[in-house]
Amino acid sequence: MPASTQADQPASSEPARSQASPWPDGARLAVSVVVNVEEGAELSLADGDERNESVYEAVEEVIGTRDLCMESHFQYGLHRGWPRIRDCLAERGVVATLNACGRAIEKSPWLAKEALALGHEISCHGWRWERHAGMEEAHERAVIARSVAAIEQACGVRPTGWHTRSATSIHTRRLLLEEGGFLYDSNAYDDDAPYVVKEAGQDHVVLPYAFDSNDMRFQRNGGFVFAEDFSRYCIDAFDRLYAEGGETPRMMSVGLHLRIIGKAARIKGLEQFLDHARSRPGVWFARRDEIAHAWRRHCRLPDWRPRAPLEATA
Repeated sequence: MPASTQADQPASSEPARSQASPWPDGARLAVSVVVNVEEGAELSLADGDERNESVYEAVEEVIGTRDLCMESHFQYGLHRGWPRIRDCLAERGVVATLNACGRAIEKSPWLAKEALALGHEISCHGWRWERHAGMEEAHERAVIARSVAAIEQACGVRPTGWHTRSATSIHTRRLLLEEGGFLYDSNAYDDDAPYVVKEAGQDHVVLPYAFDSNDMRFQRNGGFVFAEDFSRYCIDAFDRLYAEGGETPRMMSVGLHLRIIGKAARIKGLEQFLDHARSRPGVWFARRDEIAHAWRRHCRLPDWRPRAPLEATA
């Protein structure tokens, strides 16, 4: 019998419809702001990687030598993007989840420490900014361990959430459960509410992520040009989910990147969206770990605790 994959796993322990809100104080909608921290984890010959990163607003790949242009684009996120995003969130009292690559945090531990001091969560986005699809199982297990260790070393606390860049391997979720320290993952895009799957004998929370309410659409013909493109789209998504949240559980993910929404001409889009969302009653801005814990309570699951790693199955 072939091994099951993440896509094969049905949702479980989830009420199909419920008048009772799973969120604190009966909120209609949980809003998760996700700040992706990838600067320093992009592929680069300067870091001994096999090639340079080619994904950015300019479609170009430098082969055989360092790409100083690409390195500089990513550095913008640290120099100017993060301070703008940080201040935007702080001024509005919004907490976020920083979805951080291990290598990025190893290079810029100050950013993680600053975020934690402001009440944000640090979750794990892999070691390098790369897909895991097709990755050998033993190598992926080592990548997960290295990523966790780097974040824990920099922050003093380990991450309890995981999100692979785009495509996971067929082993990723099982490996996370074997590792023992992950409350949730966001390696899904198939719902507007959390759900629970059975994996490695455990009840595991999945918090679906979103590529549409995401500043990545400013890149490569993604459809966003002006700041208002981002805010209008996110506001429309928010309004529909807010309306549906009166009848059934709903959450909204808003994806950000330091080097993208942090540009001077774009940050207003984030400000406009947050101001709109904050003007509505019954909205819970939450870290993803908070949402995962709330969902476990809603599904009457035991409180989650990290545990010792399981014996490797391969």
